Amino acid sequence: MSKTLINRKKLHSMIPLSERTIFNMEQRGEFPRRIALTSRNVAWDLEEVEAWIEARRQAGGQASRPGLTQMAAAA
Repeated sequence: MSKTLINRKKLHSMIPLSERTIFNMEQRGEFPRRIALTSRNVAWDLEEVEAWIEARRQAGGQASRPGLTQMAAAA
């Protein structure tokens, strides 16, 4: 089975988040992991990214922000 890979430019056209935010989400297991093609070139599985987008749509509402609950409780 052949997978379609997308590069960083295509990913950012689909997901308007910063590189750092995407990286942090990957590290927390909240976003599909990148695939290292070379030491300087990475890609993402298009199907996994589309599934992530669909899951976000299904969840509805606004995504939570880390630390927001603690800040609200302190106020």
